[in-house]
Amino acid sequence: MSQLPRASLGRVLDDLGATLLELVHGDPLSTEPIAGIAIHDPYDEPHLPTPALVLGVGLREPAEIAALLRALGPQGAAGLIVRGPVPLGDELRLAAEESGVALLALTRGASWAQLAALLRSMLSQGDVGDVGPEMLGGLPSGDLFALANAVAALVDAPVTIEDPDSRVLAFSGRQEEADESRVETILGRQVPERFARILSRAGVLRDLHRSADPVFVAPPPTAPGEFSVPRVAVAVRAGDEFLGSIWAAVHEPLTPDRSRAFSDAAKLVALHMLRLRAGADVERRLRTELVGTALEGGTGAREALARLGLADQPLIVLALAPAAPDGAEDRSGPAAARQRLADALAMHLSAVHAGSAVALLGDVTYGLLPVTTSERAARVATEFLDRVGDRVPALIGVSPPVASAATPLTSRPATSPAGTSSPRAGSTASSGAFSAPRTGSVTSLAEARASADRALRVLRSGCGLRVAQLSDVYTRAMVLELRDVLAARGDTPTGPLARLIAYDAEHNANLVETLAAWLDAFGDAVAAAAALHVHPNTFRYRLRRLAEVGGLDLTDPDARFGAMLQLRVFLI
Repeated sequence: MSQLPRASLGRVLDDLGATLLELVHGDPLSTEPIAGIAIHDPYDEPHLPTPALVLGVGLREPAEIAALLRALGPQGAAGLIVRGPVPLGDELRLAAEESGVALLALTRGASWAQLAALLRSMLSQGDVGDVGPEMLGGLPSGDLFALANAVAALVDAPVTIEDPDSRVLAFSGRQEEADESRVETILGRQVPERFARILSRAGVLRDLHRSADPVFVAPPPTAPGEFSVPRVAVAVRAGDEFLGSIWAAVHEPLTPDRSRAFSDAAKLVALHMLRLRAGADVERRLRTELVGTALEGGTGAREALARLGLADQPLIVLALAPAAPDGAEDRSGPAAARQRLADALAMHLSAVHAGSAVALLGDVTYGLLPVTTSERAARVATEFLDRVGDRVPALIGVSPPVASAATPLTSRPATSPAGTSSPRAGSTASSGAFSAPRTGSVTSLAEARASADRALRVLRSGCGLRVAQLSDVYTRAMVLELRDVLAARGDTPTGPLARLIAYDAEHNANLVETLAAWLDAFGDAVAAAAALHVHPNTFRYRLRRLAEVGGLDLTDPDARFGAMLQLRVFLI
């Protein structure tokens, strides 16, 4: 069982080596504890936590691997992982020695996504306010990999710890002693469907759910070449709740002593799994409070940012919400769907920048992204929405960069329950209503949040965009905010527009539609007629008629502007 520091490169190799990773060059014991992981992108240089474990996806040629090793050395990277097999030779060995960056190879057939998930789990990336591991049963609380190695030592067999859906949460060393089905399970982090069906037909899963004792599983005759080593499985429970199971690849049934030890180990695994679940809930609540405090500004912002690891860094605020029309019923959808969307954004941003922070506040998810330009943040947001796809339609407002993220702010913009800026009657420019969009940077996270909220509100009103900065949609934002002010006062259309609306209602006419089309076409009657699919002469007649009914002088610029403004605010 590994006794190395939890986040060291040596610990990663100790737990994942021989199954997923192989050390090619370098000394894993010479590095500091790993701060996080990053994915190498040749077209965009990511910010690396120090020290980082870098995933070199797509790297194959020795020259490009050696060049990346030398580039990562000054950045303090701990290791570079590339797809195996890695070409032998002095070029890579010298590059690893000169840079001080270890070179590791990922086993063929293993998924980069699965490796990233395992590494994040092992390194506990993103812990907030961690003050050292709590111990349970002599092992760090929630460290399922160390626990898997301990159980393997008790039963003298390689083991996996799986959740109720047969997904692999952790595994021990010595997996090479098992069979092909175990290797496939480890590489896929999931029991293959064909083996799950075999176990289900044999009643193994039923017995596992019902029994408190270990269940012996003989190799099925239908898969002799793949499933050749027997298994012993025991359920992991907390009271009546089935948390998962432990599977050991054995060559014969366990002795009574080892069987009791296996059952006792399941109780300890249950404590660790419950601690992991509780810890995740506590960490999520703590992160939400810290992000909320940082966005509020004031005296607590700097301390909150420091605990998030974002103090004294340039930041951009992302405001994410489901793509429901503004004012529609159930705008944000079920709470669970919003949380899944927030979790997905957190995972995406952590791949872009390990120091990012995400929290769901109300029905809006806010992300603090430590980058310097809104354009890059908008690209990150667009990439996230592309990956999420149409299954969960969502929209993202992007703020300007924050020049000084922890600058105190005595008053922050008023927000609606949905988290979007909502001006009040008599509010000043400090509330965000009608204030000019920032094209450069802003001075506080509260200002940045207000800017992102205003952009998001326009997106949710149905402007046809998915990602926008306030400067992109500023006119629409002003119209929405003016609509709020007029609605709060109870104002309604007046003058020519009010007369046209009344006439249309009484005579089932379409003079208001005609006026809107003519204004949108800059007075081009032919283009406006085509937009309404009527003959130009018919359109001209309606235009003369609306001028008479509404008492509207279409040659007066002020009259045209007043009509267009009222149309935008009250009707469009």
